[in-house]
Amino acid sequence: MVIEKYTKEWVNQFSQIEEILKQNLSKFIKIEHVGSTAIIGMCAKPIIDIIIVIESMDDFDIIKNELNFIGYFHNGNQGIEGREVFNREKIIYNKTLDEINHHLYVCTKDNDEYKRHILFRNYLNKNENEKQEYNKIKMEIIEKIGNENRKEYVEIKETEYSWFFEKVIRKAGEFENMEKEMF
Repeated sequence: MVIEKYTKEWVNQFSQIEEILKQNLSKFIKIEHVGSTAIIGMCAKPIIDIIIVIESMDDFDIIKNELNFIGYFHNGNQGIEGREVFNREKIIYNKTLDEINHHLYVCTKDNDEYKRHILFRNYLNKNENEKQEYNKIKMEIIEKIGNENRKEYVEIKETEYSWFFEKVIRKAGEFENMEKEMF
């Protein structure tokens, strides 16, 4: 199944993984839950997206070694500069890390991709109309291709609906600037 209805379990799953990461990592600023599973009420692929935020790339080798120690391997940036991808090797078994489906990334605090994820998540969590529009887009895609083809779903979402993401990021940036001016 590509997407599922929202469940509070996603927040719980993130918290479980976050706790393990906090216990095993030393050079992070924060650990963020991003993507659709981090948006309350959003249907989503049941995969927890996690970004480990570091101060600078000077800290990357330390984080990389610590992640390796708990069973992750570095899988490059997969075409997105500054967003380093980590996958499980499942050589070092950990029930939580091996059973909860998740994507793990490392970004610096000033990385544009990281900032876009946070803006998008925060804005949709505060704006019901755009959240419902995004849910509608997801359902339109599923109606076209069915709920079994994850690769095609992601491809269509990223190509045919890129306008939606750009619109939300633009609005989120404007909203964030207005909030800063008010305080």
